[in-house]
Amino acid sequence: MTTTHDSPVVLDRRDGPYGEVVLRRHGGLLQIIANGCFLMDTSDGRSERLLVDAARAALDARPAPDVLIGGLGVGFSLAHAAADPHWGRIVVVEREPAVVGWHRDGPLGELSADALADPRTAVVEDDLVSYVNETSDTFDALCLDIDNGPGWTVTEDNDGLYTKAGLAACARVLRPGGVLAVWSAQPSPEFEGTMRNAGFRQVRTEEVPVARGVPDVVHLAVRPG
Repeated sequence: MTTTHDSPVVLDRRDGPYGEVVLRRHGGLLQIIANGCFLMDTSDGRSERLLVDAARAALDARPAPDVLIGGLGVGFSLAHAAADPHWGRIVVVEREPAVVGWHRDGPLGELSADALADPRTAVVEDDLVSYVNETSDTFDALCLDIDNGPGWTVTEDNDGLYTKAGLAACARVLRPGGVLAVWSAQPSPEFEGTMRNAGFRQVRTEEVPVARGVPDVVHLAVRPG
């Protein structure tokens, strides 16, 4: 049977700790599907790059700031951060062992191999919600790209991250003046309000133009101090 570019080909399917995760190839693109929900592919990456750049731009002039990236995904955010010598430590928290494996030993390594080999980079296999509540480590920036947005989470377990209590947990891993950047497939004025209620300041939203439809956005906020 001949495979066409219109027919996705499953490269790997695994039952992970939070359900089924699938890596498939569709033409020249690699795609990650979680529990039947499309998460991301390798088509562009501008949103992921803006996520990292916006966090850096919102920081003050502190030298070699440390960044925590929530979600490895297809590796765009990690690769972009590692390509910037301005960053200090780059820690990525990814809860799906399959995704980490696809980067270390699989097809996604073509995007992230150099970043993973960077001595500044560390990958932590953990759930981000648990990590921000339990770690004693702190960072200058926290970039979140683990869902399709505050109102469109991959699993119900992630819902609490976007509440006042969840954002307070994010704030505890940020140093004073640290920046929280959250990617979303659509703007959320309600989430902006929640960020302010959680004590963040300088809350704003930057749009990421897309080919059609509602723009992707990055929600930004600064921890006081």
